[in-house]
Amino acid sequence: MTVIAQERAQERRGSDFAQLSREIAAAGLMRRRPGRYVLTVGLVGLFFAGSWAAFVLVGDSWWTLAVAAVLAVATTQVAFLGHDAGHRQMFRSRRPSDIAGLTAGNLATGLSFGWWIDKHARHHANPNHEDHDPDIGEGALVWTEKQAAKRTGFGRWAARHQAWLFFPLLTLEGLNLHVASFRALFSVPMRHRRAEAILMVLHTAGYLALVFSVLPVGKAFAFMAIHQALWGVYMGLSFAPNHKGMPILTAEDELDFLRKQVLTSRDVLGGRGVDVALGGLNFQIEHHLFPSMPRHNLRQAAPIVRAYCAEQGVPYVWTGLVDSYRQALRHMDSVAD
Repeated sequence: MTVIAQERAQERRGSDFAQLSREIAAAGLMRRRPGRYVLTVGLVGLFFAGSWAAFVLVGDSWWTLAVAAVLAVATTQVAFLGHDAGHRQMFRSRRPSDIAGLTAGNLATGLSFGWWIDKHARHHANPNHEDHDPDIGEGALVWTEKQAAKRTGFGRWAARHQAWLFFPLLTLEGLNLHVASFRALFSVPMRHRRAEAILMVLHTAGYLALVFSVLPVGKAFAFMAIHQALWGVYMGLSFAPNHKGMPILTAEDELDFLRKQVLTSRDVLGGRGVDVALGGLNFQIEHHLFPSMPRHNLRQAAPIVRAYCAEQGVPYVWTGLVDSYRQALRHMDSVAD
């Protein structure tokens, strides 16, 4: 290929996303959906508040452990609202978005909104990139052969069996998120550090005070263990289908925005129930291409994006929920062989 032909090919590739963006904008899918968000926030708020009210009403009973499971679902749904606020899907301006994010994150769920924003922005900029995506950085699990090769002893054994350990480890994800949030208050740049610290302290103090005022010590610890464990599992199961098992990029990969986002993501098939259960994250390709698009528009955007990718010859992956976990587990099993 001549230099001129290469330049023209690069110019065409660079404009691919702009063309798609115009189609999406023309369809009105970037417009905010205030009515839908009022309904969503209202329903999730009632669900969350109702779960805590049920906890108080059930009181000193082992049935509170069932309430803990329900509360884990409600907590995750609130966290999804924080995610939407962080991407400014609810509001165009920063201030109301920050207020919503701090309320859903720091106060309601005990997650640092500023820490999440910093981490999630880096993920969106370089999804599944072995050097730049914090979501596949080295940790309890390994995502690349390079990471696996560094493990020795027990770490090597754990890496070889991580597909089996994945779901049990998710029970610790809730605790991990809380610890990471508190540590971030002292290390991660954030706009509202003092407010974040105050709200997280209020969350922790209020959570412990309420639980221990209603339940004796043994039941209180059992309630918290189930609530936090199932919350971690639900959070993990909501995010794992999005990128795990998809191609991992390296420094040698030079992709334009459209291909970088589409090739590293997958959509999950399902009806409206899946949309609600996964907070719209089942349309991960569309979300990565248009992060500020309200979640309620993602289902309408998917056929447009899918057709456009077919025209451009860009592989677009979509599969069922169970198969998405199967693909993720297969990848985890293969990297440490």
